[in-house]
Order: sequence, then structure tokens, then C-alpha cells
Amino acid sequence: MITALGLGTGLGIGLWALVVGLFPPRPTLGAVLARATGPPPAPVPPPVGEARWAARWGRPFVAPMQALGLPGVRLARELAILGRPVSTHLAQQATCALTGLLAPVAAQLLLAVGGLSLGITPPVIAALVLAVLGFLTPTVAVRAEATRRRVGFRHALSAYLDLVGITLAGGAGVDSALGDSVAIGHGWAFAQLRRALEGARLTRTTPWAALRQLGNELDVGELSELAASVSLAGTEGAKVRASLAAKAAALRTHQITDAEADAHAATERMSLPVMVLFLGFLIFLGFPALTQVLNGL
Repeated sequence: MITALGLGTGLGIGLWALVVGLFPPRPTLGAVLARATGPPPAPVPPPVGEARWAARWGRPFVAPMQALGLPGVRLARELAILGRPVSTHLAQQATCALTGLLAPVAAQLLLAVGGLSLGITPPVIAALVLAVLGFLTPTVAVRAEATRRRVGFRHALSAYLDLVGITLAGGAGVDSALGDSVAIGHGWAFAQLRRALEGARLTRTTPWAALRQLGNELDVGELSELAASVSLAGTEGAKVRASLAAKAAALRTHQITDAEADAHAATERMSLPVMVLFLGFLIFLGFPALTQVLNGL
């Protein structure tokens, strides 16, 4: 029964992928216009190491997976944050899924050579489970790395807000304060801020519009709030130095709270092995007594 269900599921997925590959869905009008009118994508360095190996073996599956609508909008945004091409990620997913799918088959063949056999059902179930896990593993890794990038960006943003406040206190204007402060910092976060402000200067747009767009790209709401505050100073002449200092303090408080929550979660995870060990000890002590009671009945 389980074997029939597994084979039927695989056959259905294969037929569905074949139909979608022969008749791919048309892109939406918004996606076509965004691709035609948007800026050209930044050059992406070629993959190295394991990424190059996965991209080479999984390249034939990239086009069918893109025809299926993969990856989603949110995952594509996180890949852009990491500077990783979509084709490389899809190739990694295909390679990991194929590896998980073929590993039980190879193990079954080795056991057959040695004169052993597990039947058909265990390898089929293991192949399906490992294929799904292999397909999801690169996505989970990308989401975790993108989350770490956002956390680091928020740390750098709090320091940037302090620098902007100090520069404004020295009598600088809003535009010069934003530009001078971003030139001081180093790292990926300050590089992103410099890129946004430099793009605003070259395209003759306002710096707060560039910061708002960068906040939407990185999914960092605090940066969009900064852009709103700076736009008030640039258009209405409002004094935002105290507001920027408050935002920087709120960011640091939020970071401390997150760090404490992560520390508590790590402490709870450390107690889990002790609980499992204690449960095993109780079973070790109680199993002989329970066996004697049951045999006495």
C-alpha cells in the first residue's frame, strides 16, 4: 500500500512537471514591466567550491523549476540580500534532492550485492523523505543566513544613527550628514547604505527615497522609519536629531532583548539532553521491575 502510494505520488509529480514544462505559465504584466524598466542586476561572482559543483550538476533542472514559479518572491529577496544568484540556488536544490532520492537506491544495490535485501518499501520511503529534506535544506540555510544579515544590519544601523545625530549636532545639513556618516563605517551594512546613497546622488533623487527603497529590499522596517524621519527634515525642516537618537536607543534595546531571548532559548536547549538522559535512566531502572510484574501475572 505504501509503495503504491509512493510510486503514484512520484508519477503524479512527474506528469505535472512535464505539463508545466511544455506549457509554462506566462509571467505577470508587473513582472515584465519591472524587468524591462528596472535597473540591470549587479554582477554576481561565479560560484566556488560546493556551490560550483551543485550548479554544474543541477543546471539542467533550473529552467523547469523556474517555469514552476520557483523560487518565491520572499526567497528571491533573501537570495538578493546574500548576493546569490537564483540559478545557483535552484541548482543546489535539485542536486540535493537528487542526492537524497538516489542514496537509498545506491544503498539497496550495495546490500543486494552483499546478499541482503530490505525489500521495496523502506528504500522508496527513505528516498522520498530524503529527497524532500534535500530540496528544503538549501532554502532553510538561505533563510537563516539572511536573518543573520538583517540582525547585523540593524546593529550597524544603530551606530549609523548615532553618527548622523552627531554630524547634525555639529551643524551639518541632512544630506551631508547622511553622506559623511556612511563614509566612516565598514562592512556589508555600510556598503549597502553607501550604494543606496550613491545611487541617489547619481540619479538625482532624495536620499530618504533611496533609504526607503533599500529598507524594502532588505525587509528592514527600521530603515524605512529612518527614511520617513529624514524626509521630514529634508522637506519640512523638522529637527530630527532627538528622534534619531531615540531610534538608535530603541534599536539597541531591541537588540539586547533579542540577545537575552536567544540566551534563554539556548539554555532551554541545553537542558533537553539532560532530560532525555534522565528519562533513559528511569526506563533502565523501571523496565526490569515492570518485566517481573508482567511475568508474574
